[in-house]
Amino acid sequence: MTPFQDRKAAARSALRRFSRSTTTTLLAVVLVGYVALGVSSSGTFFEGPSVRTFLQYLATPILIGLAQMVALCVGQLNLAVGALGGFSACLMGVLMADAGVPAGLAVLIGVLGATLIGLLTGVFIVVTRINGFIVTLGTMTILLGAQYRLSGTRTIDGYSATLRDLGRAAPLNIPLVFVTALAAAVLLAGFMYRTVAGRRLLASGGNPLAARLSGISTDRQIVLAHTLSGLLVGIAALTATASLPGVNRSVGGDWLLPSFAAPIIGGVALTGGSVAVLGTVLAAFVMRLIDTARAQFSLDPSWVNFLIGVVVLGTVVGGRVHQNHLDRKGRTPGGAPAAPPEGTPRPTAVPTPTGEAR
Repeated sequence: MTPFQDRKAAARSALRRFSRSTTTTLLAVVLVGYVALGVSSSGTFFEGPSVRTFLQYLATPILIGLAQMVALCVGQLNLAVGALGGFSACLMGVLMADAGVPAGLAVLIGVLGATLIGLLTGVFIVVTRINGFIVTLGTMTILLGAQYRLSGTRTIDGYSATLRDLGRAAPLNIPLVFVTALAAAVLLAGFMYRTVAGRRLLASGGNPLAARLSGISTDRQIVLAHTLSGLLVGIAALTATASLPGVNRSVGGDWLLPSFAAPIIGGVALTGGSVAVLGTVLAAFVMRLIDTARAQFSLDPSWVNFLIGVVVLGTVVGGRVHQNHLDRKGRTPGGAPAAPPEGTPRPTAVPTPTGEAR
């Protein structure tokens, strides 16, 4: 074959794989769901104010999904996503409203504080060798108490007007907070797919033993993953603070399920070693469509949570069944090799100098 034919065949193969991927399915669901909501609202959903509101409150689900995805890629779970985001948002609000700290400095402290907490969480997991599930569960409890200590029963709404204006800014009906979330997704994708550090994260999560034998420190990757997760949660807290009319102890309380649902539905494996940035963004889009449909048709919120939970469980079970199917066929790394066809000569033992067979 000529080089042109090789490239054409490779392009067809890549297009065929993409058409069968989870990302393509999610993209189709997003398009169909968006059109269906627009038609059911008699076109109101397609108007500028509706589009602006929809995208404005999509930024936070995207960011918390990416934060959980980074932890999952090394085989870790971060149960403190919601508590860390709520604590960071309340910290920014208190610094601006009560202490009179300028908005820029308060935002910097909040984001860096979330990043530092993520770093300390990763270090604690590595040093103590305690399961990340337990550590982040304890971190979640501590941060919930700290969040209540900061805000109490009040709603903090006297913070910077500049930050509020940025949260409401939407050139061409595209909110800046949504652009911030997309920019974070693009940068994260570039880091994971194009840098050595990102490939080390994936290698550490996919096969820790092979990574260690290759000279990759799995402990460092765990610390890096939790640090990146904390940074993304801090940015999510920033978008929430800028978008909401005020922050209180309830901020972040409903983030945990969406943070897991977005990457899992998007195609990220719980066992680590994989990321799906575009899939996670599209899955967050799907969940936002479901939430919008709930508000539009006055559905019971409990049914929405039930539906999302069923989809997450179905995705996990389906992935597990598919993995077991591949294992039986011997097509996975570490799986049993397929039996050779009948009539294939079997390899003979190599004689040693003493005449014994190895």
